[in-house]
Amino acid sequence: MTARPSAQTTAADREALLALLRPHGQEHLLACWDRLSPNDRIELATQIKSVDFERLGRLFREEQVSEDWAALSLRAEGPPAARLRGQNSFAPEQARRRGQEALEAGRIGLVLVAGGQGTRLGFDRPKGLYPIGPISHASLLQILIEKLVAVGQRHTVAIPLYLMTSPATQRETVEFLAAHDRFGQGEADLTVFSQGTMPAVDAAGGRVLLEAPGRLALSPDGHGGLLAALAAGGALLDIRRRGIEQLFYIQVDNPLAAVCDAEFIGYHLLAGSEMSTQVVAKQTPADRVGNVVSIDGRVRIIEYIDLPPEAGERRLPDGSLKLWAGNIAVHVFDVELLERTAAEGGGLPFHRAKKKVPYLDDDGRLIEPAKENAIKFEQFIFDLLPAARNPLVVEVDEKTHFAPLKNKPGEKRDTQEHVRSAMVALHTDWLRRAGADVAHDVPVEISPRFALDAAELATRIEPGLNVTSATYFQ
Repeated sequence: MTARPSAQTTAADREALLALLRPHGQEHLLACWDRLSPNDRIELATQIKSVDFERLGRLFREEQVSEDWAALSLRAEGPPAARLRGQNSFAPEQARRRGQEALEAGRIGLVLVAGGQGTRLGFDRPKGLYPIGPISHASLLQILIEKLVAVGQRHTVAIPLYLMTSPATQRETVEFLAAHDRFGQGEADLTVFSQGTMPAVDAAGGRVLLEAPGRLALSPDGHGGLLAALAAGGALLDIRRRGIEQLFYIQVDNPLAAVCDAEFIGYHLLAGSEMSTQVVAKQTPADRVGNVVSIDGRVRIIEYIDLPPEAGERRLPDGSLKLWAGNIAVHVFDVELLERTAAEGGGLPFHRAKKKVPYLDDDGRLIEPAKENAIKFEQFIFDLLPAARNPLVVEVDEKTHFAPLKNKPGEKRDTQEHVRSAMVALHTDWLRRAGADVAHDVPVEISPRFALDAAELATRIEPGLNVTSATYFQ
């Protein structure tokens, strides 16, 4: 007597889902319904109900808004910036004092974006768990969180961490942090929330792809999904409750990031900026980084694939590149900007990208496409720049601030070898500046909990320290 009501309920559920899918031509998503287990049916129904098919169809039908980057690039100028060398509106010492005041007043929070998997690295876990420490094998997450804890201790304040994961990384990331006591970050000062997802659609007809009989082909909606995720995950309520006014933003793949750097925060505040971004000076016109530029008085980013060679080659009278500023995805936002953008436009625009996405065909067979077959939709956080008042660019030294882990071993750069070499070089420099003698080719690593910079290191080691073997200072 119990099976019949269950069957009736299942049939009713299927009909309700068909009614939802039929107006959008997506009925194929239930092709395998009869073969699914009850739990798989529930999962598929939940995924389908979470999709805004009207918006998805609109995004697919709308022609890609194609900027004339060739023309825009030729009008582009260098952005308003605080440069490492030259005359700036504010002295570094002035900026550091202003940033320290904001930190000590408890007005700064950290957003750490950790939604990516380590697939491109040959690592089948969340990228944040990758053991990157040259000697310690500390994970990316450990290094960055310990930096935050150390900055808080320096300024006698608990800095809240808002950690954005994705559905693919959330569970394992939370378990990893719990197993390591959050690397010293207080439980009350950690908010973990997940970014949203968007379905991949067939490039030819806009049909949502299935990656398994009971599962849509979903992918994270991009780091620009931060705006919606902050609200949906409860982080925005905590930010308001604490009186946080600025959020420092970093991505998990860069262990050299200067977390909640007082000088950068100070430049942002002194300039009255709503969004500031760190950049490095490009070494060649073809460097594979986004180009932060000013076009008709608005700060924007031109991706390296969209920068025509003739525009990238333009030089200033001193011979340096006119479009010199390379984006490294380290920002400071005013919370007010995030709230206003979400309220006024409902978030950031979606970008379309053609990708190779495995999918089930009409016969339920898994197809591994040989070429790009699908469109993914993503939002980018740097699209906030044109909307920000008084946007500011702050130049930093790549050797001390930027070594992202993006590629598997053997590629030209941004590999584990490149990142570890950069960390060893930086920490060797700190030791030598602090008065230590480090033997040639001896690897060293300094835990953020031991010292955050050369000046602090000098107070922690004996004068004339001689380092002759691999050493981890912790």
